[in-house]
Amino acid sequence: MAVRRIMLTVSYDGTAYNGWALQTSTPNTIEGELNRAIYNLTGEEVQVIGASRTDAGVHAYGNVAVFDTASTIPGDRFIFALNQKLPEDVRITESREVATEFHPRHCNTEKTYEYRICNTLIPDPSRRLYTCHFGMPLDAEVMNEAAGYLVGEHDFTSFCNVESQAISHVRTIKAISVKRDGDEVIISITGNGFLYNMVRIIAGTLMQIGRGKGQPSDISDMLEKKDRAAAGPTAPAQGLFLMKYVFVDGIPQP
Repeated sequence: MAVRRIMLTVSYDGTAYNGWALQTSTPNTIEGELNRAIYNLTGEEVQVIGASRTDAGVHAYGNVAVFDTASTIPGDRFIFALNQKLPEDVRITESREVATEFHPRHCNTEKTYEYRICNTLIPDPSRRLYTCHFGMPLDAEVMNEAAGYLVGEHDFTSFCNVESQAISHVRTIKAISVKRDGDEVIISITGNGFLYNMVRIIAGTLMQIGRGKGQPSDISDMLEKKDRAAAGPTAPAQGLFLMKYVFVDGIPQP
């Protein structure tokens, strides 16, 4: 039986999960749920390959994973079959067959994240799992000005968790904006790749500047210092959403 590679677009509420990546010591991961659902559907022991290993509590509308299967289920039907096997806080939104050599982490991509801040005096219980509460007034225009200093190719060591194992901390931010929508402030950021905790550190830093602690131009000094201590705090996980992946060079067909 010929083996095919299937690509899944995955949406999930990360609240109950210890991140994406399967861990021997930690249960409840998105990867583990996908592996289990595929086994229950096809009887095959597989390990999905994820495009982005989101942290515990982080949500996604458009993460991507691939797996290999000898099943005869058409690629575009896995969306329905797997959703019957998955918990209600994880859903496949698209499935398709791709070339067997396609690897979602070894290609030219652009990722878009959003970080959502509930900027109210008192936390809103209904939004506690999907926004970061910040009780002091935030100036979204000042935050947006500060964010502009991050656009382009930079060494983002100051905006990376010190435990990162990345060989290079150079990344390119293609676009970033900060906008207010009622009592929420939303940071949207698109880049060719992100370091460990990078978006959350950027969010934490912009919130500090937005409350008046520092100037927008301070971002340039933070980048230049290449020192994690130079930037702001790491914002909580629950405000972060992986919105979408764009495969710049397309997805090779089978």
